[in-house]
Amino acid sequence: MKKLQLELAERSYPILIGDQSWSDPILHSLTRNKKVLVISNQTLAPLYMETLLQSLGDADAEQLILEDGERFKTLDTLEKIYDRLLTGQFDRSSVVIALGGGVIGDMAGFAAATYQRGIDFIQVPTTLLAQVDSSVGGKTAVNHPLGKNMIGAFHQPKAVLIDPRTLDTLPDREFSAGMAEVIKYGLIRDRDFFDWLESNIDRLMARDSEAMVEAILISCKTKAEIVAADETEQGQRALLNLGHTFGHAIESAQNYRDWLHGEAVGAGMAMAARMSESLGWLDSAEVEQIENLLQAANLPIKAPDDIEPSKLRDLMSHDKKVQLGQLRLILLKQIGHAEIFSDFEESLLIKTIEQG
Repeated sequence: MKKLQLELAERSYPILIGDQSWSDPILHSLTRNKKVLVISNQTLAPLYMETLLQSLGDADAEQLILEDGERFKTLDTLEKIYDRLLTGQFDRSSVVIALGGGVIGDMAGFAAATYQRGIDFIQVPTTLLAQVDSSVGGKTAVNHPLGKNMIGAFHQPKAVLIDPRTLDTLPDREFSAGMAEVIKYGLIRDRDFFDWLESNIDRLMARDSEAMVEAILISCKTKAEIVAADETEQGQRALLNLGHTFGHAIESAQNYRDWLHGEAVGAGMAMAARMSESLGWLDSAEVEQIENLLQAANLPIKAPDDIEPSKLRDLMSHDKKVQLGQLRLILLKQIGHAEIFSDFEESLLIKTIEQG
C-alpha cells in the first residue's frame, strides 16, 4: 500500500494506492454508524458495487446507479442525486461515496458539497483519469451546454481510495484518455517524469502493474503538492489545466458525445505545444517529442476536422480561465515548465486553432 497525504490543515486527507485500499480501516472509520449513499453508473456498478458494499461492513449503505457518459454530467442528473438524498432522509452526518470515473466523482462531489450546505464524501476512482487527476483536489462540477464544469464548487473528499486493479477492466480507449493526464504532469513541472514516461510508455500501455503504480503515485504526489499550495486556483493550480482550454472547447463543440475528455486534452496539449513553439519557447524537436509520446499513448494531436475554427475560438471564450474578458492559456516554456500566459496576439491563437 502506498499512502500520500494532501495537506490542507484541518481538511487534510489520505490518498491510498494499493490492492487493499478499499478494505483500509480509514473507510470504516469514515462511515461507521452513518448513512452512506454509494453513487456509481450502469457500466461500473455491476463490476465493483458489491465488492465496495462488502468493504463497508455493517454501514447503513444504499446505492444510486446513474447513466454512463459525459453527456449525463448535467443539472438534470444532479437533481436525481438530490432526489435520492431527500427521499432517503440522508442528513448532515451522512456520507456520499463516488464509485467511478471523473464524471461520477465530479457529480457526487458537487451533490455532497451542496446538499444541506455540505456533507462528507469519499472518492473511490475506478478509471485512470480519475485516479491520477479528478479524484484528487476537491474540484466538483456539472457541465452546461455553453461550457464544461461551469457550475461547481471546491469540496475536498475525506479520503481517496485507489485500487489499480480496476484498470484491468478499463477499455483501451478510456485507458489512453487517462494517460493524457499522466503525461500532463511531466509536461507542466517534472522533466524527469516526462523522460521516464518516454522510456516506459510500452510498459504502461501494456498495463504493467509496477509501472502503473509508479505513474499513479507520481501523478497523485504532484497534484497533491500543487493543490496544497493553491487549493482554489489563484495561481499555480491553473497549470494543471494544460491543454484543457482547447480540450474543453472541443468537448463542448461535440456536445460531449464523440471524444472522451482525455482525448480532447491530448489534442489540446499538442495545440498548446505548437503555440508555445510559435512564441519561440519550444523548439520543433521538443514539440515532436510531445506529439510522439501522445501518439504512443494512442491520443489525438489535432482537433477534429469537422469543428469550425471560429466555433472553437468562441467556445474558448466561455472557459473558466477567462478573467475580465482576457483568455489565459497554459503554455510551455520548456518540457517540465509550464506558465500561465495571456499576453499573446489573437492572430497567433487563431493560427494555432486553424492548424488544429
